[in-house]
Amino acid sequence: MNVGTLDRIIRIIIGIALIALAFSGTIGLWGYIGIIPLVTGLLKWCPLYTLLGIQTCPLHETVKRD
Repeated sequence: MNVGTLDRIIRIIIGIALIALAFSGTIGLWGYIGIIPLVTGLLKWCPLYTLLGIQTCPLHETVKRD
């Protein structure tokens, strides 16, 4: 998990909004890109955050082993 609660909520709302707008024909097919923020919000994990070393989830801490 690297996506925090507020980040998740925003991703899910944006994802649903984009998909709904695309489905209704308001913004065209590109709106289906909303699947990406929706899925990353639901999974609480963003592969781009992993690559960039970003983490918005305060509860998840990396365990360091000696």
